[in-house]
Amino acid sequence: MPVRPLRRRNRERRLPSADEDAARAEVAAETPQTRSPSYRLAFHDPDFLLREELRPVRLQLELMKPELLLSEHRIESTIVVFGSARMRDPDLCDPAELRPRPGCVLDKRRAYEQARLFARLASEAGQQHGGRRRFVVVTGGGPGVMEAANRGADDVGAESIGLNVVLPHEQHPNPYITPELCFQFHYFAIRKLHFMLRARALVCFPGGFGTLDELFEALTLIQTGKSKPMPLLLFDEAYWRRVINFDAMVEEGTIAPEDRELVRYVESAEQAWDTIVHYYRAGDRTARDAAE
Repeated sequence: MPVRPLRRRNRERRLPSADEDAARAEVAAETPQTRSPSYRLAFHDPDFLLREELRPVRLQLELMKPELLLSEHRIESTIVVFGSARMRDPDLCDPAELRPRPGCVLDKRRAYEQARLFARLASEAGQQHGGRRRFVVVTGGGPGVMEAANRGADDVGAESIGLNVVLPHEQHPNPYITPELCFQFHYFAIRKLHFMLRARALVCFPGGFGTLDELFEALTLIQTGKSKPMPLLLFDEAYWRRVINFDAMVEEGTIAPEDRELVRYVESAEQAWDTIVHYYRAGDRTARDAAE
């Protein structure tokens, strides 16, 4: 006798689902017993789920929720764009805000514009594979460079992902993230894991502590072999060489000379995209087909 499709069998299950029982529990008669927190269904009890002892469960939930939704949206691979939240849309800035400070090299207007253009190029290529979603742009979900990258994807009608995190000061998702792919995290560690899970390249635009944290996390994973190699591109060589002296680290013996090759400097959105395409077409890479 043939086995019936799983979907049909699920509809005919004999036991109530969790949401069915949650709805039934809401109409229980009002008594001292039913009003007690102990009577709540465990999975429907926020006070219980927020207990200190439930941290392992919350970690698992933050891992599973984005993973399930990204899988349902058939997102196979991503390109991660990191960068400062302080580089606002140039068209909304006071000209003085964009003017480089004495002795500084950073062109904020160009960084925003190039992040937007890069995301547009990657997203256009990622849409050329039918229902499979490849090279989907993912950012930290906030303003600045993150907004620019999500905006670039939106320019060409492509989906993009935002991985927001709850901070002591308010951070609202930028308006260009695909709403169904806009996530919020409590745990930085799980958020950073999701940056890496589907990543095929990481592009770091100039940024501060947060960008450096994300950059060195990825560098460490690749250097130690915990992550497979991938393009790790630093946009604006003058900025990055001023901020990070990899040569000094080699001279001091804290990294190996070949560790410098884990990063590559790029100066334009086109160069960044060409570098990624060349990387996956140059040899037998794990995700080579993602660029073809």
